[in-house]
Amino acid sequence: MVAAADARDWAKEKLRGIADSLYTPYNGKWGEEIDYEAIRHLVGYCLGDLDHDGLMITGGVGEFWALTTEERKRVVEVQVEEARKVKPESILFVVATCSSAKDTLELTRHAQDTGADMVMIQNPFMEAHGGPGTLDFFNYVAEQTDIALGMFNSPCSGFVMTPAECALIAKEIPAVCAIKDPGPPGHHGLAVKKLAPEIITWSCDTTHYHAGLVQQGLESPMLLGDSSYLQETPTDRRRTEWFNLVLEGKLEEARLYYYSAGVEAPTAHGLNYTNSHPDRPGYFTHWGSVTKHAASLLGLPVGDYPHSRPPQTKLGVAEKARIKEAYVNSGLIAG
Repeated sequence: MVAAADARDWAKEKLRGIADSLYTPYNGKWGEEIDYEAIRHLVGYCLGDLDHDGLMITGGVGEFWALTTEERKRVVEVQVEEARKVKPESILFVVATCSSAKDTLELTRHAQDTGADMVMIQNPFMEAHGGPGTLDFFNYVAEQTDIALGMFNSPCSGFVMTPAECALIAKEIPAVCAIKDPGPPGHHGLAVKKLAPEIITWSCDTTHYHAGLVQQGLESPMLLGDSSYLQETPTDRRRTEWFNLVLEGKLEEARLYYYSAGVEAPTAHGLNYTNSHPDRPGYFTHWGSVTKHAASLLGLPVGDYPHSRPPQTKLGVAEKARIKEAYVNSGLIAG
């Protein structure tokens, strides 16, 4: 656990590498049970077999909104425990956002007590009054905890804060040391960094890495809450190879490798379903059934209920075929 007073120094020194956001595997007719053994396998696969650097726990990919408070606590406990066994130095982030500030505080305290390094707080997804309301939300948690905090300015909340609103939270709350900022447009994260240079930013825009923004201090040297484990295998670590080239400053090699090795192939040609749904145009989502089907193609455990819990829908036959075709064409699996 990283204390609030140490958060920014720690972030500048330690936040580097690939931190995967794991899905939550379910069992049962409606997915009412969580497959904790599958979770342990996933942790070992990402931190051990793929040698990644950290985990984002109970994030959007992990369907935090579909889990009870007690389930979220247990998922955190299992992932932290297993991660410390497999790779003690791994960097562990917990997303604690709930529809109520009180539950968010409870989960933040639990993450702190369990030994996570940092808590990410997503923009509230119910009845949030934009940036001012999110600032109050953060203050409520920060004043009653002692752990590093990060903003998660995700469009799936239904709104994104402006760069100025993000920067205000950073300036008023010293525990806040980072932001994952996938909000459109692509320069959004850069604007946040200009206004709040004291925090680490992730913009989720691949072109930023090719443009040398890591070397300029304008982009984090870490892929936070990434799904790299769905874009490579232990015998074909193409995404890790690409990102290492970026971190080494070999930008021309990184650009050439990225496209020649097909690093983006599953995401660009099949997994783009992950962040959209045909029946809700324009809404940014984490469609869990897509993630789990992709994982199953790579031989990863997804439980005996390989879908999301309601109100997310199941994946159709055509979508499954498209995802498999993308994987076959990328060379990650055989046809």
